Amino acid sequence: MEAEHLAEHVTRIILQLSIILIAAKLSGEFCERFLKIPPVLGELAAGIIIGPYALGGLSIGSLAPLFAINEGVGVNPLSNIPQEIWVIGQIAAVILLFVAGLETDLKQFLRYIGPASVIALGGVILPFILGISSVVLIGEVDDWGDPKALFMGALMTATSVGITARVLADIGKLNTPEGVTIIGSAVIDDVLGILILSIVVGMVESGGTSGGEIARIASIAIGFWVALTGIILLTATKLFRFISGFRVSGAPLVLALALAFLGAGLAELAGLAMIIGAYSVGLGLSTTPLRRLIEEPLTGLYHGLVPVFFVVMGMLVDVTTMGNALVFGIVFTILAIIGKIVGSGAPALITGFNSIGAWRIGLGMMPRGEVALIIAGIGLSRGVIGTDLFGVSILMTVITTLLAPLLLVPSFKKGGPGHHATTTIPEQ
Repeated sequence: MEAEHLAEHVTRIILQLSIILIAAKLSGEFCERFLKIPPVLGELAAGIIIGPYALGGLSIGSLAPLFAINEGVGVNPLSNIPQEIWVIGQIAAVILLFVAGLETDLKQFLRYIGPASVIALGGVILPFILGISSVVLIGEVDDWGDPKALFMGALMTATSVGITARVLADIGKLNTPEGVTIIGSAVIDDVLGILILSIVVGMVESGGTSGGEIARIASIAIGFWVALTGIILLTATKLFRFISGFRVSGAPLVLALALAFLGAGLAELAGLAMIIGAYSVGLGLSTTPLRRLIEEPLTGLYHGLVPVFFVVMGMLVDVTTMGNALVFGIVFTILAIIGKIVGSGAPALITGFNSIGAWRIGLGMMPRGEVALIIAGIGLSRGVIGTDLFGVSILMTVITTLLAPLLLVPSFKKGGPGHHATTTIPEQ
């Protein structure tokens, strides 16, 4: 790329970031001040408004669209936003989950990891069955084992840990029994969801997947997550001593972020989501005084970058595709809501939570967010689903992502303790 064109390209990215941040804060302020709803909803809405499928896709005079790259029905939304903006959004997501892990009380997390595992299984099995059943019952496919049906089932298992982590952190409920259980369950859900997705994609590409291949994928995904978290926990004290020993300004923050990015990158290479690796690193380091050491600069970085992630996620939403198969989209969305609330809430009732806690956990597991959008994009690009089912996926994702915070925040503010053995939980 010539120097002149490179300068123009960089200038365009800088202007795009400026617009994203301004739109994020204006929308967030409006939601919090006037609508009394979480500002993250404003950031998502801002992304939809300025994204390539709305204002960002308009050409004004000789000016090219600000955010749109491609045009046409059925274009994968991941290919229709600037690549650099998507990358910055992913970096922001890594920081979001690293901070969530760093702020998690490890003792609380370990105390509720057993219930979280049971809840995660329920939050995967029931939505998966409902997703498959819905596609078969409307006559889209005849075979329950059809890759298209399996793919829609996999899509319904998704849980956006980023959305829930942000909401819980904003209202100071990250370290409640429900909070650590939701995050733990969502992380396990991501592992299981990626495993299911890998199996379905393998079936599409090879015409089938053997039991040995399924076992291999499962062992790599689960083994890596356990190993990474264990290594960080075992070496956390030594890592903290190493990081805190630097005298150069800003070294603790930079080195801590380097570890988060390393964990995220390794997770991606192992076939998991980057955010899982970042959360594991943060969780491991939460046992050290590192959080207090880097709290001030990390908070500034968090508020400066994390809104980009939610705006970019909103930019992936093409509201025009929601008109296709609208009736089925509404039914699919209702089943998606039921799948998580019942699938995650019912197991919560038998693992020590009362009805209030089970309701909160079900709501916290509801948003599909960026995970479902990415899965839907993969399905569209690989030819597993068409534009009609892609539109259904978008509708389900948008409604569950917007609805969950609206219900989750009041459920904490108006209710009492959600666990039978809990009276009060000290906030960090």
